[in-house]
Amino acid sequence: MNTQIAEKWFAAFNAHDLEALLSLYAEDAQHFSPKLKIRQPETQGWVKGKAALRAWWQDSFDRLTTLQYLPTSFTANENRVFMEYTRKVAGEADMQIAEVLEIKEGLIVASRVYHG
Repeated sequence: MNTQIAEKWFAAFNAHDLEALLSLYAEDAQHFSPKLKIRQPETQGWVKGKAALRAWWQDSFDRLTTLQYLPTSFTANENRVFMEYTRKVAGEADMQIAEVLEIKEGLIVASRVYHG
């Protein structure tokens, strides 16, 4: 199923390899994050398209040089992957996160992050 895309996603994210991460997404992909809503309220939490994803993640990697995601579980079917993971940043409390990736034709078309 789509667990392979989740594995590639974690490998790229944890390597802070922006190009590898973006290669998993469709050009017009959408992403929602509560962190984005806080840091950039004008977005209402949404970024749309690879250019916006690039800017968001580059900023994250620049600000949070020790950022790592440790996967705890994946549940997948042909259209979606539900991922649970722990966000780790040196000097910050660990955060439990869930994220849903919507997949079409082998690429992520939408993703949504959930955390407290």
